Parts: sequence; structure tokens; C-alpha cells
Amino acid sequence: MIQDPFFYLVAIPAVLIVGISKGGLGGGLGLIAVPLLALAVPPTTAAAIMLPILCLMDLVGLWKFRGKGDARCLKTLLPAALVGIVLGALSFRYLTDDHIRLIVGTIAISFTLNYYLRKSSQQPRQQNLARGSFWGALSGFTSFSVHAGGAPLNIYLLPLRLEKQAYIGTTIVFFAAVNYIKLIPYGMLGQFNTDLLTTSAVLAVLAPVGVLTGAWLQHRINEGVFYHLCYGFLMLAGIKLFYDVFSH
Repeated sequence: MIQDPFFYLVAIPAVLIVGISKGGLGGGLGLIAVPLLALAVPPTTAAAIMLPILCLMDLVGLWKFRGKGDARCLKTLLPAALVGIVLGALSFRYLTDDHIRLIVGTIAISFTLNYYLRKSSQQPRQQNLARGSFWGALSGFTSFSVHAGGAPLNIYLLPLRLEKQAYIGTTIVFFAAVNYIKLIPYGMLGQFNTDLLTTSAVLAVLAPVGVLTGAWLQHRINEGVFYHLCYGFLMLAGIKLFYDVFSH
């Protein structure tokens, strides 16, 4: 099991924030986990530690928001995500830790900028097979590599302006399917070992706490304040990852 105190200093808030996000408060902030953990361990290690925790969170989320997903969206997104996962698995051996840091850092910064710069007055878009397939595949690819599929998924979903519960339910079903599929190639690629799985198990006690807290807080906290804090934290993590790449 990982013993470094700094690792747990970043891992505990990361897991709680991701859980709260999966509980419906915080949109696609699941991508905050790997950037934060990558401040203490290599990105590939961070991704392997988080996957079992994400799978546990997905079970809690599926129970809490059962029957809420948009079936039409999922029929477009999930087959494309499977293609993205396969591409991610095939390219895994060719990506160094610095490549992954750049991918995660870019997604973290661009997703943060998109949050602050996008216009809220746009009219809802219609669902589209080509757009949904592209962003679904990209979500599957980035989710496989660094659990950062929320950014491309939200680029497609947010403009649709789904009803809140439908949006939350759709993201939960999508990532539950994606995360459980990812267990197969992660295992085949040798991403799991006893130390990492033990660390995951220790942190996993926070998973249901985070998800249920997020569901409870949906109507009891100023969502804007939570967004601003988490996206600001995410921006700093993205900048730090870029610094790590170019400082050596």
C-alpha cells in the first residue's frame, strides 16, 4: 500500500470531490482525480488506483438515479465509447507518463476555460448521431487513459440542455458502462497489482460517502460556489502538470 502522506493529502479530497460530482453536484468533475493524484504518483498509477473506486461509485450512482438516463443519448454514445476504449488500449504502450500528463493537463485547463467562457444563453441543440459518436468515442479514449471522459462527454451533452435528473442519470449510466468495460483491458495490460488494489480499497470507503453527499447536497448548497472552487483547483492541477513536463 502507498505510504506517502502527501499522496493521501491529495487523494482524499480528490475521491470525495469525484464522489460528490457523481452524486449530481459538480458536472463532469470526475476528471479532477487523476490530475490531483498525479501530483504524488505517475498518471498511470493514479488511473489504476482510481478505476476500482470509480466502479464502486458507479454502483451507488446507478442505485440512486435508477431509471433517469436518456436512452436515445446512450444508444448513440455507448457504442462510440467502446471504440474509444479499444483505441485507448491499443495506444497505451506508446504513451509515456509525460504524454499522459500533457493529455490530462490539456483536458483539465481546456475544460476549466470552457466552463468559464461558454455562453449560457444558447438555445438547446438537437441530438445528432455524428456529433454524439465523435464525442462519445473521444470520451471513451480519454476515460481509458486518464478517467477524463467527462470533458468530451459534456461538450456533447451540456448543449442539449437535458432536464437535470436526465443529465445526471445519463452520465452515470454512461460511465458505469465505460468503467466496467475498462476493467478488462486494464487487467490485460497489467495495470493492477496488490499494492495499488490495497490503496484503492483503503480509499474506497470514501466512495459511497461522496456520492450520497453529492445527491443530498444537490438542493442544499450553492452549486455555483462548488463549481468555482473545484474548477479553480482543477486549473491549478493542470498548470502543475504542464510544469512537471517542461521542467525537466
